[in-house]
Amino acid sequence: MAEKKPDFVVSDRRKFTEEGELRTDVREESQPKLQSSQPAQTAAPAAEEQMPPAPTHAEQAAQHDEYRASNKKLDDMLAAGGHGKAEDFEMTFDRLVQSLYVTAMLQLGIMHREGENPQPDIIGARQTIDTLGVLKDKTKGNLTKQEENLLQNALFELRMAFLEITNAITRAPAPGSKPVTK
Repeated sequence: MAEKKPDFVVSDRRKFTEEGELRTDVREESQPKLQSSQPAQTAAPAAEEQMPPAPTHAEQAAQHDEYRASNKKLDDMLAAGGHGKAEDFEMTFDRLVQSLYVTAMLQLGIMHREGENPQPDIIGARQTIDTLGVLKDKTKGNLTKQEENLLQNALFELRMAFLEITNAITRAPAPGSKPVTK
């Protein structure tokens, strides 16, 4: 019986042996290296240069068509199971804002599943709130009045909740109070 060759090759690119000796049989990959005399500011453009090229228009179109076909299959399965129409699951701007709003509320610990203790993630909440802020800045002038109000209200409520929680965390203990011990 003929042995089938694998479709891939595994190569050991470690530079040192188990004993710590420099290996001479390792092939150096051609990667641009920064010279140590360059200032740190030039590291960012070098990282951008290492980005892979964007997919071609044909690749993007093919991927988009496959994505839509996959979504159609999923929508058909959900409808057949009595779980609603495809329109019920379409992403809209309102749903995006609401999703980020709920995510931030969960990260702040304000919302949590019934029977579970809240698990705040202040840094994650700040990033989610900042994401909504970026969304507001980048969509300025392109939103309906209703979308703009939804986004402004979500940001206002989340920022106020964030302030309350961070103030409670950073508030100094009252004079004469004893530290909490467990």
